[in-house]
Amino acid sequence: MKEIAIKAAHEGGRVLLQKFGGVLDVGFKGAIDLVTEADRAAEEAVVGIIRHTFPRHAVLAEEAEHGLSEGEYRWIIDPLDGTTNYTHGFPWFAVSIALEVRGEVVLGVVYNPAHQELFVAEKGQGAYCNAVQIRVSETRRLDRSLLATGFPYDRKESEINNYDHFVNFQQAAQACRRPGAASLDLAYTAAGRFDGYWEMKLKPWDVAAGQLLVKEAGGRISNFAGGDFDIFSPEILASNGAVHGAMVEVLRRGRCPQSFTSKT
Repeated sequence: MKEIAIKAAHEGGRVLLQKFGGVLDVGFKGAIDLVTEADRAAEEAVVGIIRHTFPRHAVLAEEAEHGLSEGEYRWIIDPLDGTTNYTHGFPWFAVSIALEVRGEVVLGVVYNPAHQELFVAEKGQGAYCNAVQIRVSETRRLDRSLLATGFPYDRKESEINNYDHFVNFQQAAQACRRPGAASLDLAYTAAGRFDGYWEMKLKPWDVAAGQLLVKEAGGRISNFAGGDFDIFSPEILASNGAVHGAMVEVLRRGRCPQSFTSKT
């Protein structure tokens, strides 16, 4: 199953690179939520490889339905995480593939084709980048931490938009970044390049593979309150573990000021 997931991720990445930088047919799923022909083509390539080998497995993917979506074995697929980056020619995007068995994610693959980085995690087997084992950082203080986040697609309409948390973390941490691909934010947290990451209003295909990478690299995953997380949770907090409590405290202070929403 791991080898098939890796093969599918590489093929999805090949399709994305083939179309990257060219003229794209871009559509909108929401006011600022984009979808392109590349998303659809990469998803067809990934699902095709998986379904060829495992025709009875369920598939939950971002762009389309592919028959059975519930089952003992379920593949959770984001064919292009970072579509906005991709459409603007910014080389920061990924293919994300996870395998869920009886409701538990046991395999995660995140592939960054532009940088040729393949992140792989299996439950109980550790996390790897290009076959080299990775571990979360050892940073123990929030004020020396580099954090990552993202903003929801409805941020211009909803008061729950992460602006408050972003300002608070900019004050509390060494620095914050907003690269624009949740799966890679999680992979980079697993690799110790980020010390922590938080985001809200994500979908299962955004986080399923990445959260396993963090856990297998020795990190911690929770909701904003520090409680249990599952891939359908509306909030995700990931860290090296050492700064997790401090991040929870900052998130508890968050309250979106009216001044933020009135300016967006």
